[in-house]
Amino acid sequence: MSTAIVWFRRDLRLADNPALRAALQAHDRVLPVYIHAPDEEAPWQPGAASRWWLHHSLTALDAALRGRGTALYVAAGESLPVLRGLLSASSAVAVYWNRLYEPAVIARDTTLKKALRDDGIDAQSFNANLLFEPWEIATAQQTPYKVFTPFWRNARARLQVRPPLPAPRRIDGAEVAGSLSIDRLALLPTIAWDAGFAESWKPGEAGVAGHLRRFCAEAIGDYPSARDLPDRPGTSRLSPHLHFGELSPMQIAWTLQESSMSAKQKGGAEKFFSEIGWREFSHHLLYHFPHTALENLNPRFDGFAWAAGDERLLRRWQQGRTGIPIVDAGMRELWTTGWMHNRVRMLVASFLTKNLRQHWLHGARWFWDTLVDADLPNNTQGWQWTAGCGADAAPYFRVFNPVTQGEKFDAKGDYVRRWVPELRLFPDTLVHRPWQDPVRLRASGYPQPIVDLAASRARALTEYARTAG
Repeated sequence: MSTAIVWFRRDLRLADNPALRAALQAHDRVLPVYIHAPDEEAPWQPGAASRWWLHHSLTALDAALRGRGTALYVAAGESLPVLRGLLSASSAVAVYWNRLYEPAVIARDTTLKKALRDDGIDAQSFNANLLFEPWEIATAQQTPYKVFTPFWRNARARLQVRPPLPAPRRIDGAEVAGSLSIDRLALLPTIAWDAGFAESWKPGEAGVAGHLRRFCAEAIGDYPSARDLPDRPGTSRLSPHLHFGELSPMQIAWTLQESSMSAKQKGGAEKFFSEIGWREFSHHLLYHFPHTALENLNPRFDGFAWAAGDERLLRRWQQGRTGIPIVDAGMRELWTTGWMHNRVRMLVASFLTKNLRQHWLHGARWFWDTLVDADLPNNTQGWQWTAGCGADAAPYFRVFNPVTQGEKFDAKGDYVRRWVPELRLFPDTLVHRPWQDPVRLRASGYPQPIVDLAASRARALTEYARTAG
């Protein structure tokens, strides 16, 4: 009887899981294992919102495994010693896992794979979380891409969509004593700030495929325009499921290809799929330029004169008390639900990095701790794109005006009124500029803006021009 360990990380699903499939095909028994080793991901250990999701996703995975005849073995500690101990206890001869691509994890996995193979263990890793490995797409000069459009054009032309691997009906597990309960990992908050998370999300693989199909049937036709409107459910909200591997990008590609769609829906599907392409591009960038998790991709901006770190301004931004309604609505949505609409993410990031001229890392770290879909490649790329110092960056001289953006994409103010109830009695014409009615503003308790938008924009453009000059 041959036994293999399947090491689950951020691939918390049974369907379309190549490591699990390979282990089941080659061995009689499988020991599914999760090892909690956050320090091995330093300096980007999972934040509080991610830990909340992880707790519930692991619970869901364990339940799915138990329904197939086994259970998830949960451990905490350094990954290599834990795996060696489990190999000995289970008499397993192989370890299978699906690859991750953050710099610290690549270094850890490379060392670990070599050590296991030196021990005589069959150690194999697979691609389960991307359409393409980050090294598979290159320019004609065999260099990494730094602009999205040609990257995605190349990748899209090469993509061969395949049917997702089915989930196994039964798994013959190996019996090993000593598994921790998931509660022992202490992933959930000790102070109950997560009520809004529970109302907004259901982590786990079960139901995700149905959610994707409903999105394709009901919303994808309007996606190109509705995706910019934060007051309505125009986006898929699949990002945390993708980050934790409860759904694979190939499952998305297959569903889009096989769904019966009108011409309008097909157009929306292609636009939606390009967002999966943006995720691929972000992984491509971080793989080839690992320093960008902490440093600018474009070194021209290393000399940019960021304002001195201001804890008061940062706190006001974090708490949604800037006095700029669309910014505050986004930050309060984030704190309550662990998620923020993508259009609003751009606006709050532009406000922090350009109007307040605070370093983009301040925002990246806050998002990292508060987003349930906190993903290092996407987070890094998004913040550098908005700050103007990354690949495919918005022109450095673009400073989003949060007032006109709010009036364009939240025209009736429904999004702002939902998250900033102090402004619920302001008319549509003033809900994005409440300071123009100072009497009503004082009565509402909502603050004055912490910065003059026009003056701060001018200062930012002066500094960007000096840097770029």
